[in-house]
Amino acid sequence: MSETGFGRTIQLFLVDGKPTGLRKASIHGWTGLLFVSGASAFGELTARTEVDRTGVYILAGPDPDRAGATRAYIGSGNSVSERIRQSALKRDFWETAVTVTTSDDDLSKGHAEYLEARLIELAGQAGRVALDNGTKPAITRRRLPEADIANMEQFLANLRIILPVIGLDMLKPQPRAVSQTSTPVSERTRGEVQFEIRHKSGVQATAVEEDGEFVVLEGSQALVATGYVQQSYGALKERLIADGVLISDAEGRLKFSKPWSFSSPSAAAAVVLDRNSNGRLEWKVKDSKQTYHDWQQARSKEQEAAE
Repeated sequence: MSETGFGRTIQLFLVDGKPTGLRKASIHGWTGLLFVSGASAFGELTARTEVDRTGVYILAGPDPDRAGATRAYIGSGNSVSERIRQSALKRDFWETAVTVTTSDDDLSKGHAEYLEARLIELAGQAGRVALDNGTKPAITRRRLPEADIANMEQFLANLRIILPVIGLDMLKPQPRAVSQTSTPVSERTRGEVQFEIRHKSGVQATAVEEDGEFVVLEGSQALVATGYVQQSYGALKERLIADGVLISDAEGRLKFSKPWSFSSPSAAAAVVLDRNSNGRLEWKVKDSKQTYHDWQQARSKEQEAAE
């Protein structure tokens, strides 16, 4: 058992035996039931009897207004299959459809509306997706008995666990280094190993790794217009410039106006160096020559020795 709690068993069933087809997901001992599909298996999803129940649903896909970003719509209904069909017809951005019901069909309309409102609230707080919802239902208007609210919050806790497993991290809170910008960098990165890139051009960048995300800190610099063909992260860099995350400095370079969380050290290095890069080698422990790769290997050995 880990220090943070018990492990969980997530059951993922490929309905037609194909990883790209309809998938069924659940957590052992939990009545929540999720189905996931792309556009090609959408008809199979809506035809399931388990989806013709009260619950919530999510439509997610690339944001047409922001390169590299994700857009999502969250809804609820007494018949999820009917409501998700209606919502899908009105939106053309989605690539993934997720339905959330229960194996014993014990969610009421009030439960579903509460879950919908809380999902919209949590997704908005996390800021990882652009919500396509025109309104944000007030939680206080979803009046439920105290015991029911507690049950729905536990339901949400399980959704926080299972959604990233099926590829949606829209509820995951941002790392401290990103969310607590009102406090000094030294405080919100306390206890974290800092990494840096010092390029021969003079460009310098600093980052920390937190909960599996690689965060480049504000004030870090990035090269621009180097002439390299950058296929992997060019769209992401353009988005960061358009959103004001990367701004021009007095030296004609780019500077991070605020911290930004990347999916990997290589993604971060590619944006900083303006070319495809192996971040495991480019990033080094601050004030040393130890690469991120060597640091990670040493940490793994320390953890093995401690067990």
